[in-house]
Amino acid sequence: MSSPTSTPTAFRTAIVPAAGLGTRFLPTTKAVPKELLPVVDTPGIELVATEAAEAGAQRLIIVTSPDKGAVADYFQPNPELEQTLKARGKDDLLAKVHRASELIEAETALQEKALGLGHAVGCAEDSLGEDDDAVAVLLPDDLVLPTGVLKRMAEVRAQHGGSVLCAFDVPREHISAYGVFDVADTDADDVKIVNGMVEKPAAADAPSTLAAAGRYLLDRAVFDALRRIEPGAGGELQLTDAVALLISEGHPVHVVVHHGGRHDLGNPGGFLKAAVDFALADPEYGPDLRDWLAERIDRS
Repeated sequence: MSSPTSTPTAFRTAIVPAAGLGTRFLPTTKAVPKELLPVVDTPGIELVATEAAEAGAQRLIIVTSPDKGAVADYFQPNPELEQTLKARGKDDLLAKVHRASELIEAETALQEKALGLGHAVGCAEDSLGEDDDAVAVLLPDDLVLPTGVLKRMAEVRAQHGGSVLCAFDVPREHISAYGVFDVADTDADDVKIVNGMVEKPAAADAPSTLAAAGRYLLDRAVFDALRRIEPGAGGELQLTDAVALLISEGHPVHVVVHHGGRHDLGNPGGFLKAAVDFALADPEYGPDLRDWLAERIDRS
């Protein structure tokens, strides 16, 4: 278990579970992994990797299935393409192409069967080094905005030890769609002690309105817990069950309540919202898109 004296940059490895079939994006995902679909011109997996790198991660372990090698390939150099762009003076495009391979050291761990988020995280254990006393887990379907919550989570781990998760305050009428935290206050308004979690409770039964988001900073002890929990529905190992086991054994778990926004890249509707949001903020595409949207809405 971690010590409260750990430094905020104590984690160097981030795990991104990316072995899913992307069924909600079929037929596109017959050939293109969902994680490589572009938010404007940048794949979601690069946005998530950038967030991890900005928080101090040096290694990215992409947990993927045997037929999704393109996700890891995206982070490798492409000398032929780079040489062509350089020869044509396409310096701006060359910089974009270089970005992913220079961002972080990426590697893969295979998940042969989709047996739950907990199982996916566990598949990365053999890739960890002895000094990986904590790992970040970022779900690629979730864009948490603005970026920076992992840095705050690292600060909380440095102060309290244990594991730290990210939470959003969700309107109670929508809370039944989420995993919900049972919490107690700390001296910091944005930090809560986690006493337990309830998965998709009825609104009236929810212990709070704090819902789990796709960011975790997990003590290495979580891998031992993953080996000791039982599969749930569908034979899947749930990461929340491993966290619940740690809590029951006295392992400190906190949440950071993030007051920004989020986009769900896991379904086409959420993906479109993210693309529009990012495009509106882009100086090249934003002005024209804003005018077009205003005109298009007026015609509705």
